[in-house]
Amino acid sequence: MPRNSLKLKKKLKTHRGARKRFKITANGKIVRMHSGKRHLLGTKPARRMRKLKKLTQVVHADKAKTMQMLPYGI
Repeated sequence: MPRNSLKLKKKLKTHRGARKRFKITANGKIVRMHSGKRHLLGTKPARRMRKLKKLTQVVHADKAKTMQMLPYGI
């Protein structure tokens, strides 16, 4: 028997920054918050601030990279 045959695979680690920033929905979509709400808020119109409050989907091009950082779908 080969030496490594009894060795179990290591658990994958979740990227802690990604865990705080992304959520995976029940349908498998990845959602994130908008940026641009930290400072200079007085100069931004109310309509823009209302839009920035809502969640948005991660772009399809970045989905695979984001899923790699969240191996267990947290």
